[in-house]
Amino acid sequence: MSIFGKIMGAIFGSHTASAAPAGGAPAGSAPAPAGTAPSGSAPASAPAAAPAQTVDVAAIVDKAAAAHKGEKLEWRTSIVDLMKALDVDSSLAARKDLAKELGYTGDMNDSASMNVWLHKQVMSKLAANGGKLPPEIKH
Repeated sequence: MSIFGKIMGAIFGSHTASAAPAGGAPAGSAPAPAGTAPSGSAPASAPAAAPAQTVDVAAIVDKAAAAHKGEKLEWRTSIVDLMKALDVDSSLAARKDLAKELGYTGDMNDSASMNVWLHKQVMSKLAANGGKLPPEIKH
């Protein structure tokens, strides 16, 4: 499963069966080589598909983040904290794979810029797939 597919699965749960193929095209088109270039370009047109159901992203991620006792996870602004809250691998290697999957063309050695781009893209794709985001999150 693609990394974005794992994020979608953690947020949308059982609703992902219908939502992930619409916004997580790499998961449906090529589960094993999700980081390949063709799958990186596929999601650009996929989010136009109609979302199956609206899901309150903040409620789900806040609950997941609360389970990480002793850690204050700022998932609303940090891709690393979002991934940690959802128990998805947040290592630099995983974030680079996610960046490839979502079509990042910037310098992957500039992890700060890549992380900002990733957070914006993930939030945008969640919204495009039926995720209801809090108003403070710009997507």
